[in-house]
Formats: sequence, structure tokens, C-alpha cells
Amino acid sequence: MSQIGKQTIEIPDKVSIEVDLKAGRVEVKGPLGSLIQIIDSRVSVTAKDGLISVNRKSNNKKDRELHGLYRSLINNMVHGVINGFSKELNLVGVGYTADASKGNFLLLNLGFSHPIYFEKPEGINIETPNATTILIKGINKQMVGQVAAKIRSLRKPEPYKGKGVKYSDEIIRRKAGKTVGAGAA
Repeated sequence: MSQIGKQTIEIPDKVSIEVDLKAGRVEVKGPLGSLIQIIDSRVSVTAKDGLISVNRKSNNKKDRELHGLYRSLINNMVHGVINGFSKELNLVGVGYTADASKGNFLLLNLGFSHPIYFEKPEGINIETPNATTILIKGINKQMVGQVAAKIRSLRKPEPYKGKGVKYSDEIIRRKAGKTVGAGAA
């Protein structure tokens, strides 16, 4: 039995869940919005008495993999519609700035000869509390992580000076630069 998959998920008071096994989908509604997840036919989801349980139909390898996966996805949906998810990015480098007040775009100056306009996806809120910090918030954990990864990929941190876009909790392994030789006679 999957260690994660066999755990039940508690449904909070503010959350309603709708399971449609014929269509193969689970919908979770909460104070921050609603999320829908398509469920594979090898996994069944039941919601009763304030608990959600995920069960698999057989014991083969693929079914065991899907068991824990769908339990985690549904748990993330329940957490997302109540609390939401957020990621924080930091800009390190002289002149590196971000500005989210440009309508539907995030304006990034990352040391290139041109500014970068990053379009904000629907369902994701991007804030810039200061010029070198970007906060990405949303109810879908996967989308929040994907947007953060896309912004980071525009200028990944380099190992010599640490310049670039990095996660706030990321540690950049620094390399030593070249040293000048003792002398060539």
C-alpha cells in the first residue's frame, strides 16, 4: 500500500468537494476559488464524513504510482483553495529590477540590452514589494511553480558572482575565479 496514498484527506468546513467518477474528475471549491483535476480510471476517489480517500483498483506498478500521485494532487487542491501557494524570487545584480504595476505584464530589467515583458498568466497574482523581490501567488501549486521557474529561467544565477534570478531559499554554490599567476619570467 502506498504510504502517501493510504492517508485520508480531511475536508475543512469552508471547502466543498464534488467527485464525478463517470467523467473521471474531482472538483474542489473553497474561499479562494475552485480547481478541477481529471482522475485516471485506475484510481477511485470517495468523499464522505468529511474525509477524502483515494483507492486503487489493482496492485500493479502503474496503479501504485497513480495512487500516491492523485492523493497528493487532491491534497494540494484542498490546501490551495483555502490558503493558496506562493513563491518568492530575488533579483541579484546591479540594475536588476522588476515592476508588476505595468497592467497585465511584469517588467524585468535583467542586464540585457532590452527590458523583458513577462505576461501574467490567468489565475496567478504577481507582486513586487520592492524592486528586487517578486512574489508569485495562486491557488494552483503547479502553476505557481511553473511561473516561478519560467521567470527564473530568463536569467539563471551564475556561480561566480551569483547574479541572476534566484528563489529566496536557494543557495548558490559559488566558484572561485581565476587567480593571477605568480609571474612569468
